[in-house]
Amino acid sequence: MTIHRLFILAMSLLAVARVQAEALEPAIQAKIEEQLKVTQSWASDPVIVKAVKDHNTALPADQAAMTQDKWKGLSVLDPLVRGFTKNEAGQFLKSKKSEFVTEAFVSGADGLKVAFLAKPTNWSHKGKSKHDEPMSGKTWQGAVEVDESTGLQQVQIAVPILDEGKPIGSLVIGISVSKLK
Repeated sequence: MTIHRLFILAMSLLAVARVQAEALEPAIQAKIEEQLKVTQSWASDPVIVKAVKDHNTALPADQAAMTQDKWKGLSVLDPLVRGFTKNEAGQFLKSKKSEFVTEAFVSGADGLKVAFLAKPTNWSHKGKSKHDEPMSGKTWQGAVEVDESTGLQQVQIAVPILDEGKPIGSLVIGISVSKLK
C-alpha cells in the first residue's frame, strides 16, 4: 500500500471510531426519547401554536429585515433579542425548562425565530434538518455535539408544531448529555 492509501485508510478508521464513540448508550437514548414526548406536548400547547400562527401571518418589519450577519452582531441585551425571551411563548419555554434542557427555540414555517430561552447562534434554521424534518411532519434527533451558544455537550431534538395536523413551525430542544447519566 502506498502512504497515501494508508493515510486514507487511517482517516476512515478514525471517522468510524468517532461515530461509534458518539453512539449513545441505550439508557441515555431512552431518556432522550422520553424528552421527545415531553417536547411534543410543549409544541402542542396553545401558547406555542398561537405564537407560531401569529408569526406566520404577520412578520414584523424588524424581523423581516434581519439577516444572519445582523443577528450575530446583536447583543443578548438588544431589545429585539430580549423580546423573544420575554414574549408569551418565550415565558412558556422558561416555565418548562428542566435541568436536562440546555436550550430551546421555536421557529416559524420560514425558519425564523419566534421564541427562545437564550439567543441561539442562528437567526434562521431553514435548510437545516432540525427545522426541515419537523416541517415535513417528522421528529428529528441530532448527533452529540458541543453547542456554540452554550458550550455544553448536548443532543438536539426537534418536533413539528402542528395546527390542525399540519406542520407550521418547529421546536428544537438541546438536551445535556451529562445530566442524563
